[in-house]
Amino acid sequence: MARVTIEDCLKNVDNRFSLVHLAAKRVRQVREGAGLLVKSSSNEDVVTVLREIAAKRVVAENKKE
Repeated sequence: MARVTIEDCLKNVDNRFSLVHLAAKRVRQVREGAGLLVKSSSNEDVVTVLREIAAKRVVAENKKE
């Protein structure tokens, strides 16, 4: 995957709001030492996380209350 776009990620997440929350949570995990789920070559954490979401390696929890 050469470039990741928001549209690539939105295929796997319901809406942009959920995407932002999912990406922010995952970036915090990566910065606290969690392993990466896709190969990363000197990309920023945010770009790597968006690649993980686009590749369906990270999925949002469906919370219904």
